[in-house]
Amino acid sequence: MNPIIVIPSRLASTRLPNKPLAEIDGKPMILHVALRAKAAQLGPVLVASGDSAILDALSGHDIKGVLTDPALPSGSDRFMPRCRISIRTAIMMW
Repeated sequence: MNPIIVIPSRLASTRLPNKPLAEIDGKPMILHVALRAKAAQLGPVLVASGDSAILDALSGHDIKGVLTDPALPSGSDRFMPRCRISIRTAIMMW
């Protein structure tokens, strides 16, 4: 099995807007999540987001991001068509 970890992320939360960019110890929350996923060494880590600011937060940390349509309704919708995952197993993190 060759898993890939896909982390869907968006800024349009109704309870806590801009949550992925909220700073924890000087780093955006999405970066903390992605770095922990990477540290698990299960496979490549990919952040799928419709917001370029989220992908910008990953810069310089060897974590790949893919820009998706911001109108997509769910995390599954954000990563499946764009990432073109075929035979690999995807592990989604929320």
